[in-house]
This record gives sequence, structure tokens and C-alpha cells, in this order.
Amino acid sequence: MLYIVPTPIGNLRDITLRALDVLQACDAVLCEDTRRTQTLLTHFNIHKPLYRYNENDERSVQRCLEALQAGKNCALVSDCGTPCISDPGWKLVKAAVAAGIAVTSLPGPSAVACALAGAGLTGGAFTFLGFLPRKPGKAAKLLQGAAQLHHPVVVYESPYRVIKMLELIAATLGENIPVVAARELSKVYEEYARGTAAELAKLFAQKKKVQGEFVLIIDCFDAQEEEYESDEDL
Repeated sequence: MLYIVPTPIGNLRDITLRALDVLQACDAVLCEDTRRTQTLLTHFNIHKPLYRYNENDERSVQRCLEALQAGKNCALVSDCGTPCISDPGWKLVKAAVAAGIAVTSLPGPSAVACALAGAGLTGGAFTFLGFLPRKPGKAAKLLQGAAQLHHPVVVYESPYRVIKMLELIAATLGENIPVVAARELSKVYEEYARGTAAELAKLFAQKKKVQGEFVLIIDCFDAQEEEYESDEDL
């Protein structure tokens, strides 16, 4: 059995009881970075063999698959959040399914869900693009296509490139496009910065150092074209 186990995106108290149960009961943990995962397991007094899982190394994928085929129950984790969502894991899941190995995914921490809920832009559809390509032309094309759906568009960005990304958003979708920039989610210095793409680019450019991984939510939502439907409306 392959268990997909989300881990906290910042606050260790966000781990679920079920995640702890699986990590305690599994035969091995497949992880992105053994040092980070070891820190997490040690905090919860869990001691398990760690196998490094490298999505870009076919031999690594095969080694993890062979452990599953040998009958081991393995927990797949990333450094933080939910594996396979802009994080490693999908290739192993695909290979496990093809090999007839049972796969189950646990609910848990996810930066995109956390940020979108706190942004207050919509309770309905959104378009998630994850990390955009490094080439500005390709990134701009994806942004333009997603914006035409008239839903909020969510992208991930590092603190080292967030200013350039905000400038690209402004150049592609207009300087006055509203953006919510969420960073350090669930941590002590959690922040939701709101403004236009151009305003936020200037705001972060004025800081001596920009810290924390970012979730950028671009407000392409058109309230006249779509309304959120609750379960009661269905």
C-alpha cells in the first residue's frame, strides 16, 4: 500500500492524527529531503527507515516502486504540504497504480487551499497553475489563458523571484489587476498582502529582504459570470 501523507506547511500542530497513525504504522517513509523529514518524525517520536524519493531520477522512482512491490507499506511525503500538488510524487503514484498497488491519499495541509480560503475572493472555482515556467513568454501565455476563464488564478513563487513575477503579472494582465500575496502561511509571521500587482511589486521591492514562500492569488473573478453554489443550491 502506498499512502500519500500531507505534512505541515509551517506549523507542526497542523499535522493530522491520521497522518501520525500512518507514519507510525508504515514500514518506510519515502521523502523529498531525508533531513527535513527526519526532523518532523523526531518531533513526533517516530522512527522509520527513510528512502529518498527523487522525481527526476528514474532509478529512484524504481527503487521506491520495488519496495512497494515487495509488500512494504510506504508513506510518501514531501518537504511540506500535500505530495503531488506542485511537489514530487505523481510519477510514483502513476507507476504504483499501473503495477496494481493500492494507493490512498490522506487529506491534510495544502498551501493553495489555505491561501485561497483566507483571500476572500471566491468560494467557487479557481485555476491553479502552481510554479510557472521560468521563461517569461511561456509564463505570460499561461497567465493569459487562465485569466480568460474569469476565475481567481493561483500561482506559487519563491521569495527570490516574487517581485519579477508580480511585475510579469502586471505587464501581462494589467497593472491594476488585484492580487493577494500570502506568505509564511501558518507561521508566526503569516501575512496576506493585498493590492494591485504593480503596488505589491513596489511594496516587496522596498523591503531589505523578502522571506517566505508565496502563494499569489490573482483576482480574475467575474462575479457577474459565476456565483458560488452551496450544497443547498444543488
